[in-house]
Amino acid sequence: MTDFHYDVDGDGVATITWDVAGKSMNVANEAGFLELEALIDKALADDAVVGAVITSGKPDFAAGMDLNVIARMKENAGDDPAKGLFDGIMKIHALLRKIERAGMDAKNKGGKPIACAMPGTGLGIGFEIPLSCHRIFVADNPKAKLGLPEVLVGIFPGAGGTTRLARKLGAMSASPFLLEGKLVNPAKAKSAGLVDEVVPADELMSAAKDWVKNATDADIVKPWDAKGYKMPGGAPYHPAGFMTFVGASAMVHGKTQGVYPAARAMLSAVYEGAMVPFDAALKVEARWFVNVLMNPSSSAMINSLFISKQALEKGAVRPDVADETVKKVGVLGAGMMGAGISLVSAMAGIEVVLIDQNQDAADKGKAYSESYLDKGIARKKATPEKKETVLGLINATTDLDALAGCDLIIEAVFEDPGVKAEMTKKVEAIIPDTCIFATNTSTLPISDLAKASVRPEQYIGIHFFSPVEKMMLVEIIKGKETGDRAVAKSLDYVRQIRKTPIVVNDARFFYANRCIIPYINEGVRMVAEGVEPALIENAAKQLGFPLGPLQLIDETSIDLGVKIAKATKAAMGDAYPGAVSDEVVFKLFDLGRLGRKTSAGFYSYDEKGKRTGLWQGLRENWAAAEDQPSLTEVQHRLAMSQVLEAVRALEEGVLEDIREGDVGAILGWGFMPWSGGPFSWLDMIGAAKAVEICDALTAANGDRFATPALLREMAENGEAFYSRFAADKKAA
Repeated sequence: MTDFHYDVDGDGVATITWDVAGKSMNVANEAGFLELEALIDKALADDAVVGAVITSGKPDFAAGMDLNVIARMKENAGDDPAKGLFDGIMKIHALLRKIERAGMDAKNKGGKPIACAMPGTGLGIGFEIPLSCHRIFVADNPKAKLGLPEVLVGIFPGAGGTTRLARKLGAMSASPFLLEGKLVNPAKAKSAGLVDEVVPADELMSAAKDWVKNATDADIVKPWDAKGYKMPGGAPYHPAGFMTFVGASAMVHGKTQGVYPAARAMLSAVYEGAMVPFDAALKVEARWFVNVLMNPSSSAMINSLFISKQALEKGAVRPDVADETVKKVGVLGAGMMGAGISLVSAMAGIEVVLIDQNQDAADKGKAYSESYLDKGIARKKATPEKKETVLGLINATTDLDALAGCDLIIEAVFEDPGVKAEMTKKVEAIIPDTCIFATNTSTLPISDLAKASVRPEQYIGIHFFSPVEKMMLVEIIKGKETGDRAVAKSLDYVRQIRKTPIVVNDARFFYANRCIIPYINEGVRMVAEGVEPALIENAAKQLGFPLGPLQLIDETSIDLGVKIAKATKAAMGDAYPGAVSDEVVFKLFDLGRLGRKTSAGFYSYDEKGKRTGLWQGLRENWAAAEDQPSLTEVQHRLAMSQVLEAVRALEEGVLEDIREGDVGAILGWGFMPWSGGPFSWLDMIGAAKAVEICDALTAANGDRFATPALLREMAENGEAFYSRFAADKKAA
């Protein structure tokens, strides 16, 4: 099996076509690199070949490196993994440098022009290879995305992309693409200087070949190989360049709070590499790349945000039943949640019946999709034709009979068991016997709600996160009687709408809310104890959480917190812990400070609804303690309040797969992405250390931090979650 194919036309232009068999997009691997190098050597050695074009046999150029390969690199690197990794990376550098130099001598003469013709998306190594070519041609494909997104999965462009882009654009102009992983379409890529030519798709190869046939020696010399090269914006030792790097360092720390090693390492690679010749800079980049790969954070992020996430999206936990692709979905309730569900369903090409009790409400729900698409058209991310197609798939109505042909129902009415039960009975009388009925709920037990159904084996929970169109996680909840077909239908639907599913068993608050509510409560409890609110919020941000607990409750609304607290107390009775946090939340509720939606909560807001800082009245109502806790103590409380719930969920069988626990935590509520998720983090620090932290927290703060038996057992046995539970799954 070959990944690359080679032919030479009558004009002596060699075409090297990347076309990995059995893949919808090209991905790079070790064997492919060897093939590509052999074909480059063949083209350079053949006197009849005047130059070459590297292109793709697929609609896109390449999705990047197979991250499964990266995940195995350290494992396969031998007794000295750092050296093994460095040597392997330098082989890739040598290949791309061979493309770049293309047979030129020391005076930059005698080389053969090599162009890259990209029909569509090129990411990661799929953009680093083009950067090593002498000219980049891209088809005028507005759907194509170009860039280097590696930082988003805990690494950075390590095949020369960091060094080449910084030298091509300058550190300042390259920073959005390197430090933020920004992706752009071909037109914007040309405007930014990432690519050289954007041409009609049917002219892509002819344009690239024409350039190859007419290129001169000067055309194929990279700026950094030319005499007198100066880095755009100035090198670090230049006054302007020095200030650029000072600002970049501040920006990186401000955005990452110092917890993402890849961003810091990438900036170091650019800074140090800019002070030495190009080939030495590639070695600097390789050393920093190895530094990142040796950091447990990068392995954890790759594992959770790529390998596990991809496995779940491809059906790793799907029951072995026939295809359950959704053709027509009925959405009950046209409020914000129902409107969002309708939007993502129609965007995926699924016919939607959007039901509400009055036509105005139903129309308003459909108008949400129209508004969303109008904004997309204004930003040139959608077209009028797309808008017409999507809106044409949504039937907003009050007529329940319109649900007759649905194969999936998603009920999104009020969080009231009585209302949900009434709708279940009405709708089940109309829909086909084979139709799956799903309830969208964040707190109500699925097994209890299923009692209203005449087909409980076809009743399931689907918990969307708000706003539906932005949040990537969907939590699927199995009731006691939920059957495999209902699970498969739900998973197939989530795949259709291009989101990431986790499947959990029924329990109070399921998994995500079970973990996030203690995080909020712990932050609010500390306010009541007199801990400085700024310390609480900054402690969370310095752990890598996108929002501190006080800002998070403002965003989700304080009245919702009050509602959940009252409902939980009513359900648990004497077992309700009587959280100190209730005092604070209820007081703010009584003061009418309901969060962002009222421009008043734990934070103050200006007339435009923008946060202006923590509300000064917090200290008037809850005086600051004389002795403030350390940053570490606050961080341990905030982290462990969530992590222990994740462990308990696994211990109790709510979670069946720790991959879902980690992926769900990151995508659902932004749990320390650099850690790979709660279970990856526990493996990173070790179970024994976790128990030590829990025991100290329990002694100081009470039994809510008591170490779960599972975690203590693992500490005593020296076990790690991924080794133990991966072994359990294999045994099963």
